[in-house]
Amino acid sequence: MEANALITLLVLVLTLGALIADRFPPAGIVLSATISLLLFDVITAKEAFAGFSNPAPLTVAALFVVAAGAQRTGLLSAPLTKLLGRPGKPGVAHARLLLPTAVASALLNNTPLVAIVIPDVLAWCRRNGRNGSRYLLPLSYAAILGGTLTLLGTSTNLLVSGLLEESGAEPLGVFEVTKIGAPVAFVGMIVLFGLSIPLIPNRQTAADQAEDEARSFLVEMRVTGDSSMNGKSVTNAGLRALDGVYLAQLRREGGTIAPVGPDEFLTEGDILTFVGQVDNVLDLQRMPGLKSVVQDQVASIDSVDRGLFEVVIGRMSPVAGLTLREADFRARYGAAVLAIHRSGQRLDEKLGEVKLRHGDTLVLVAGDAFQRRYGQSREFLVVAELDAPAPVADAKSSFVGIVIVGFIVLAATGLVSTLEGALLAAGAMVAARVMTFSEAKRSIDLDVVLLISAAFGLGAAVEASGLAADIAVGFTNAFEGFGTFGLVLGMVLATTLLTEIVTNNAAAVVVFPIALAVAGPAGVDPRLMAIALAVAASTSFLSPVGYQTNTMVYGPGGYRFVDYLRAGLPLSIAVQLTIATTVTLMS
Repeated sequence: MEANALITLLVLVLTLGALIADRFPPAGIVLSATISLLLFDVITAKEAFAGFSNPAPLTVAALFVVAAGAQRTGLLSAPLTKLLGRPGKPGVAHARLLLPTAVASALLNNTPLVAIVIPDVLAWCRRNGRNGSRYLLPLSYAAILGGTLTLLGTSTNLLVSGLLEESGAEPLGVFEVTKIGAPVAFVGMIVLFGLSIPLIPNRQTAADQAEDEARSFLVEMRVTGDSSMNGKSVTNAGLRALDGVYLAQLRREGGTIAPVGPDEFLTEGDILTFVGQVDNVLDLQRMPGLKSVVQDQVASIDSVDRGLFEVVIGRMSPVAGLTLREADFRARYGAAVLAIHRSGQRLDEKLGEVKLRHGDTLVLVAGDAFQRRYGQSREFLVVAELDAPAPVADAKSSFVGIVIVGFIVLAATGLVSTLEGALLAAGAMVAARVMTFSEAKRSIDLDVVLLISAAFGLGAAVEASGLAADIAVGFTNAFEGFGTFGLVLGMVLATTLLTEIVTNNAAAVVVFPIALAVAGPAGVDPRLMAIALAVAASTSFLSPVGYQTNTMVYGPGGYRFVDYLRAGLPLSIAVQLTIATTVTLMS
């Protein structure tokens, strides 16, 4: 193995280790790896930054805008709610949800699609007495399977298409991945309904737990007439930095204030709602100038101009890695956190001292503008209002639907490229005032776009250094006794393992040059092997970190890590065997 190959291998191992540790954003890790390889002269500047001029990341960015237009107009939410209708039998309800989700995921990027649908599924479950955990993980799995049907379904398909174009081949057509994706989706949906769904246990969702446990952390106190707090600000009254509790709401004759700012002045008769653990909130009973509104009873927060929300923290959220106090959460978002859920359990630590992590679900109280402000931002993966009314499609939803269908037809027939069609569709959203330009910018997941752009340099280094050829030779020697099926299955297994450990896009870019090098000895068309790689990298079922839709449902569904292994293992095995069999039959 030559020096450049050794350097590339070392950088690759360090990159995978950093991705597994999940301490930094994946895009920053991959970009740092690419820059390191540039500094070691393994690749040229042109190779390192080729991804920034490739159509793939721009196409992904435009598709995020298109999906945001569908979300804003209720294009999918309102029909989905009508389609679900009355609960009926669980199998019927699952079919009404999962089959349309799989189809829609073929037309829209599945990541924003799941973000659109989660709040509506949770609201439907609450209205009809269904357990949300029985529907959210199957929703993610169906969206992943549907995303394999077309080039547009997942950013991984677009990334592999861009890598093919960078290697001198033609980019993938809109329906070119369907020849492998369709058998995978068909088999996958059968296994999902027959084996995976029955294996998913009933879990209490974050919202349900917050409601059931509200008595442990909500209490109302009244400012008495002889209180020294009268006329003082919240800070000067000593209510800003209490131990284990915080002031979430203030109610007086003039209305309700939530969250309560540090400079808000207190007056006699103010009703203060505190949040914290029961042993801490009961300490308020001994605070001079405060009296329990209903002695030794807890109170619920009820106001017409505010509501309860649950949000999921993403990798790129500025509060990830910080405590609520360090992030100054109330001031930043105008919201007070009532509970933090992690791995299906409400954390019993003092809220202000918990270090927030990627995938945590927060149950919070905020004003009615919170949904509009952060529902389409990249601050949170999911923003779901609890007990929200059934969604209604607005007047522009038909326009958005026509734009999406037009884009797919134009791109599929070759009248415009996929990039041109996506840019036209995104531009139409802004031109028709479905959203403002600022809202369109906020809807783009820059972490995904930057990761795809930076990943091209990493892939170029694996190929240019000779590392891909070295690994391919060893791989071929190890699996040559198993024929084409064994070689393809080995490649699929390796890709799946990487996807579950790191991310789908990172796995695809690492394996891509190796897959092309293996294609020849395996007797497989390199283009077909690339499609198999894209599908394998996109089908993550075994962990909440391998694919973003799995992360989105992790907290809201109250799931534990083992739930993904239990429900996802039969699905993962079926998909891997289907990919290998399909490629072998086509070779």
